[in-house]
Amino acid sequence: MASRKLKIAVLYEPSDNVTPRPPPRERRSEKQRGPRLRGKRERRAKMDREEVLEALRKNGHDAFFHELKDEKALLDLAKTEVDLVFNLAEAFAGDDAKEAHVAAFLDLLDLRYTGAGPQALFLAQDKALAKKVFTFHGIRTPDFASSYRGKVDHIDDLRFPLIVKPGSEDGSIGIDAGSVVNSGKELMERIALIQDRFGSPALIEEFIEGREIYVGILGNEKAEALPPVELDLSKLPEGMPRIAGKEVKWEKGTEAYDTTNSAVAHHLPEELRKRIQEVALATYEALGLRDYGRVDLRVTPKGDIYVIEANPNPWLAPEAELAIAAAAAGRDYPRLIGEIVDRALARYA
Repeated sequence: MASRKLKIAVLYEPSDNVTPRPPPRERRSEKQRGPRLRGKRERRAKMDREEVLEALRKNGHDAFFHELKDEKALLDLAKTEVDLVFNLAEAFAGDDAKEAHVAAFLDLLDLRYTGAGPQALFLAQDKALAKKVFTFHGIRTPDFASSYRGKVDHIDDLRFPLIVKPGSEDGSIGIDAGSVVNSGKELMERIALIQDRFGSPALIEEFIEGREIYVGILGNEKAEALPPVELDLSKLPEGMPRIAGKEVKWEKGTEAYDTTNSAVAHHLPEELRKRIQEVALATYEALGLRDYGRVDLRVTPKGDIYVIEANPNPWLAPEAELAIAAAAAGRDYPRLIGEIVDRALARYA
């Protein structure tokens, strides 16, 4: 842990965890309903940023909020005298596409901050481009194509079933039971729906049947892969595709929501666990993630590992997959937050 008391601004953007807005800005709305508990099924009393602030104070730091609510708040960052910015901003003015711009602005101000830089945020947000980077580095990812405004790339090479999702969203936004398609007609309908709803390219991937595994990573030059966590989809209703769609993540009270749970992955042979962690580390490094991150994978019954996506600055609630993995590695929540601070500071040393 840091040996001295630090002045830390917890930077957040107010469109997180507030009242949903209607389409076309639907990309924020499902996040804004608030994250779900994996054990006790009720809305948490504290928001993520409050948990982080409290953990920073438990580490002995002078921590306070900086709400990125408007242009003035953005410019006020230039006057903020802090040792570190704990960057929880996922947007600016409600626009997810500007997440990387916030990090770039912090760089321009020469402020030290936690998490990914603008380049990694841009890469991770453009899922098709990120997958090309994975392929260049020899990291297996499902074969894919993208479609936008009537143009479709390499679709003839793909085999059904396919999964269709927005090319630049996270939090399972735009993904539901209808995302897995089995015919050309279903594919075209789903592409049209994605483009109409989000105004962005549709990412089309071969659907990989297997276990949904998340690997949290801490660090930089000598990054550490934490124990794999699994989202158990085995009890989903019959006929529903085994995916982490909005039914699983957001629709409280449904069978899909109530029968799924994230926990440390069990029954993973040691050799497979090591390969999963190695692939996750390679993915983290390929995109240039920093301080902490999460890599989402699919593991087939034969033990083949496919990277689905990488998540810079992932969800940091105490019940999030990263915190579950950290606890399995002997780190309680305040220690996890303290280590993120230490890793960030070490980059600037």
